[in-house]
Amino acid sequence: MWRTGEILRENGEAVELPSQSTLYRLLAKLTYGKPVSATARNRRSRAHGAKTPFGQWTVFAPGEVVQIDSTPLDVLVRLDDGVVGKIELTGMVDVATRTVPAAVLRPTTKSVDASMLLARALTPEVMRPGWVDALRMSRSVLPYRRLLDIDERLEHAAAKPVIVPEMIVCDHGKVFISRNFKASCRFLEIDFQPTHKASPFQKGHVEKMLDSVGTLFAQFVAGYTGRSTDHRGRNLDKQPLWSLPELQELLDEWLVATWQNREHDGLRDPLHPGRSFTPNEKYAALVEACGYVPVALSAEDYVELLPSTWRAVNDYGIRIKRRTYDGPGLIRRQHSGVAEKKGLWEVHHDPYDISRIWVRNHHGEGEWIGATWKHLRHTPVPFGELAWDHAAQGLPKGTEAEIAEAAAALLTRAHAGPEQGGAGKPKKRTRREKQVAARTKATPPVPTPAPVTEPDPAPEAVAEEETPLAKVIPLGLFDPLADPWKRS
Repeated sequence: MWRTGEILRENGEAVELPSQSTLYRLLAKLTYGKPVSATARNRRSRAHGAKTPFGQWTVFAPGEVVQIDSTPLDVLVRLDDGVVGKIELTGMVDVATRTVPAAVLRPTTKSVDASMLLARALTPEVMRPGWVDALRMSRSVLPYRRLLDIDERLEHAAAKPVIVPEMIVCDHGKVFISRNFKASCRFLEIDFQPTHKASPFQKGHVEKMLDSVGTLFAQFVAGYTGRSTDHRGRNLDKQPLWSLPELQELLDEWLVATWQNREHDGLRDPLHPGRSFTPNEKYAALVEACGYVPVALSAEDYVELLPSTWRAVNDYGIRIKRRTYDGPGLIRRQHSGVAEKKGLWEVHHDPYDISRIWVRNHHGEGEWIGATWKHLRHTPVPFGELAWDHAAQGLPKGTEAEIAEAAAALLTRAHAGPEQGGAGKPKKRTRREKQVAARTKATPPVPTPAPVTEPDPAPEAVAEEETPLAKVIPLGLFDPLADPWKRS
């Protein structure tokens, strides 16, 4: 308003401006419904809004439509070695009951995290040490007795129902449209339904759920950063912060204690609009009409959910990212029989644990053949592909053994603390090395049961390793010019 008067005076126009209250009323009329003074995030959100009236999902059973999404969580956590960083929240919500079947926190979300999220949705939430008995399923409104007769896994379960998805709705994030996540949905017989691009309103339930986690849970956690720098305090990285496993435990307990027992405005009876239900109450009402079928995952099912690649089996084994894997049951130098893949073999691996892989036996009944990394005995410290890729960048021409040694040394230094350099000062590491070590150790390996057990070492080899070595007496250097008869 002040600038408007300046422009009029510069142009020599003798115009008397109205009072400030009148100008505010005129501005309000001109900008009504238009976020002129809003943030860029508000303007982008309105630009991507729906141009037509909103539709309504017609669902009648738990798991009929499940939406999944990932977003950064506005909380700082203290990773390994004191590194402070942000994390991502990946969760899913059942449209019929508004139940959150599973939610995980990761430094960086990968396709295997989305696949493991499906596995967690099919598995009952077990009571943890320290949780009160009021969080047990037997103490909730869920039909515990009748469900226990069908599924024995619910005996020690918490008050959160098991949701078996029939259709997954997601956006076009690279994690969800990846080949691994699509293969996991196909293996579990789940319909995969991506939304249109730049259309977040088509999965509004999970968008609202993730936003509610930020307002109902994250803002009460130490290290809350707010949605922008305008809502952030000072020196958050110097305050006491939770570690990633501790924050995951808090989130799991909050989902059982608060979210599942909180009345949801979208869960109302059409005949009694004044009454709203909790997710547990809605599930208890719908399961009476739709029933419950338990789905238990075996060890082979967990391997099926891991990321896959196609490789050739040579005499030395299988190479994946300059790592060599070998096992006694591999079928070497033979065509797999899959003509679409040019005779290559299907290999499943865990990005968070590179110690072993699983190869599908295309010549048999599709069973899995286990293979271990050949440098596992020399490098017993487990680490994931993040540490391996970081070590490979530092050694572009390094051998496999050198990369393994560098990656293992990186995590060893992170676990043992800073080394003492000259004059008693700690040896500094680069910021990238600290982040790689912290984010790698903050992401534990996926608990994948191994379907194939390795044969025990031979008794002779074990006895040879346990036998203590004899004292080694070094030989002196031979001098051809010395007098052999001279005594020293």
